[in-house]
Amino acid sequence: MQHPTNLQRKVPLRGQSAEVEADKVYEGIQTEQRRILLKTSQFIWLSFGVLEGIIGLHILLKLIGANPENPFTHLIYNITEPFLAPFVGLTNNPAANGLVLEIHAIIALFVYGLLSVLIERLIWIIFSRPKV
Repeated sequence: MQHPTNLQRKVPLRGQSAEVEADKVYEGIQTEQRRILLKTSQFIWLSFGVLEGIIGLHILLKLIGANPENPFTHLIYNITEPFLAPFVGLTNNPAANGLVLEIHAIIALFVYGLLSVLIERLIWIIFSRPKV
């Protein structure tokens, strides 16, 4: 892997024109930009994956009737609260004997999944450059 500053250095080789050297520099810059886009995509997938995992855990804890006073359960509920807030009240949640199936949280999982795909694709559309 080359360091970004090395990508811009032109090293003349015997028998090569300045155009060929410029093409190699451009290809190096394109490779570095593509690497940055790939890392950004990975970060987006990781972030949304963690969010969806925590929401899934929230759903499971509600479904098994976990004690909301337990520190772990309390932490999960506090973390997911702002992400689930837009979906609260969207549907009725079936409940029986303290066990709750939060339909709005399941819908949130699908919405955040779609949102992650949309953001990742938009970044590629906006910032990727076609190969010359």
